[in-house]
Amino acid sequence: MLQAQDLQKSFGLQMLFSDASFQVGKGERIGLVGRNGSGKSTLFKVILGEEGYDSGSINIPKNYSIGYLSQHLNFAHATIFEEACSALKPNEDGWVESYKVESILSGLGFDKDIVEKESPAMLSGGFQIRLNLAKALAAEPNLLLLDEPTNYLDIVSVRWLQKFLRSWQGELMLITHDRRFMDSVCTHTLGIHRQKMRKIRGSVAKLQETILADEEVHLKTLENDAAKREHLQKFIERFRYKASKAKSVQSKVKALERHEPLANLEKIKTLDFEFTEADFPAKRMLTVKHLSFGFTADLPLMENLNFELYKGDRLAIIGPNGKGKTTLLNLLAGELKSKEGSIELHNSTVINYFGQTNVNRLDLQKTVEGEIQSSLEDRTRGKARSLAGVMMFEGDNALKKISVLSGGERSRVLLAKILGKPCNLLLLDEPTNHLDMDSVDSLIEALDEFKGAAILVSHDEEILHAFAKRLIIFDKGKAKFFDGTYQDFLDRVGWAAEMAVKKTVVNQRLATKRERAEQIQQKSRIVRPLEQKIKEIEAEIQQKESFIAECEKNIVTAAEEGNGLKIAEISKEMEFAKNQVADLFAEWERASVELEECLR
Repeated sequence: MLQAQDLQKSFGLQMLFSDASFQVGKGERIGLVGRNGSGKSTLFKVILGEEGYDSGSINIPKNYSIGYLSQHLNFAHATIFEEACSALKPNEDGWVESYKVESILSGLGFDKDIVEKESPAMLSGGFQIRLNLAKALAAEPNLLLLDEPTNYLDIVSVRWLQKFLRSWQGELMLITHDRRFMDSVCTHTLGIHRQKMRKIRGSVAKLQETILADEEVHLKTLENDAAKREHLQKFIERFRYKASKAKSVQSKVKALERHEPLANLEKIKTLDFEFTEADFPAKRMLTVKHLSFGFTADLPLMENLNFELYKGDRLAIIGPNGKGKTTLLNLLAGELKSKEGSIELHNSTVINYFGQTNVNRLDLQKTVEGEIQSSLEDRTRGKARSLAGVMMFEGDNALKKISVLSGGERSRVLLAKILGKPCNLLLLDEPTNHLDMDSVDSLIEALDEFKGAAILVSHDEEILHAFAKRLIIFDKGKAKFFDGTYQDFLDRVGWAAEMAVKKTVVNQRLATKRERAEQIQQKSRIVRPLEQKIKEIEAEIQQKESFIAECEKNIVTAAEEGNGLKIAEISKEMEFAKNQVADLFAEWERASVELEECLR
């Protein structure tokens, strides 16, 4: 059991947590939640020994292994499969159970045709991180730390990982902005809130309810405390100069000095999304006709794709990574030209595009404020500073250069630029990867209120269930329009990879049943004759033993008659019968052993 007691950790003047305690019990799967910057990833680094802490203690049991999803790409083996197998532990007999790696790599979306041939160095950055995840899972540590593992996975792999982690036998600590994923996997939730830590058994919502109830009690106590202090102060001021009340006044003064006021709860900063809308006078914004595209002629990403988009539409683009989702957004945004077909935009359509690669287009030499200001129509500094504050770049943080920001901070700058520019069509490519749960909720609310249309690429199933009314699905090597919600798709169609797994499982079960039936049938052809033979031997033994008993009686009678000749004759027959019984018992034993082996 890992235990942390009275932990304190700060960076300069920023206190992350103070006097924070928690423990990880046997078999617990703990979801770690908190707002951006609250110290979730830092806590993982502290547990791993990669970061120090100011005070307190962390007690880790002896020989207690901790695994984590490493962001460092350092591969030492020739093939993907060998690299993944390097994390396996030999079992008691020294065997390495490599079949586990095959299952994990397949679940994480690796093509089985390349894992035993290609080098890890040939993989894209995202798949290299997936390989590190496969190694972390295959190692089966006592405690597994996963920091936003779904950021590098497509939706099918996320669904596989969710099922895999539900059956995790060790301990787990998980950071993710995907509330549905966390709640389905974790048994407990640990929150970092106001520099303290609070752990409960149950979901994120249950923890939030608990914290809210605690804060309501605090505010009520604060209110009562203020009233009590005011009453004491008024008594002191009223009777300060009356000699008859001097003793009472002194008592009240001491009571007031002893009664330290409770601290006010500071307002917690959070992202607050509100898109700026451009007017759209018509209904239909966009028409896609017979769209086909591929970067190579022999490998099309989409063929003959047709759909229309109307004002107020909510369209999600879903599918495995590398199949064309972002490419379709680039085509709709006009950043790529279609090979065949057409994309027709209404003259009044105004697009804002949040793309993963668009972050790289930020001017590294500009400040946060300057970069946001450059995108505004009126170019006012006040509005730029306001938008920077909305994206949690308050005060001097708005004067930081883009070059010193983290990837998540740069994503927030890009979101601020989109919020400040009027539009009626939003194109959003994985906008939640660097957001916390509260910010994701704020984004979903803002999308609900947006009167224009929105097209979203996401693998976050909570967002898909909340957002999507229609879908473009990349699956089975094709892109198809689906008129329905994400739940409709799951109910009526389902993912090809999952259906294939289900079909394989069903086929395996059927094959197993057939094999068992054949084995039973084959055994019955052997077993029944053996059982019949044993039955016949037992009957013959019983018959012979009855004959021997009869002989024994006849010998007694012959002895009473004094007939020696008859005694000799009967004795000879009885001895012969006994020898037959011995042979029958030997034959019965051989048949019984053979039957027992058949029945195993």
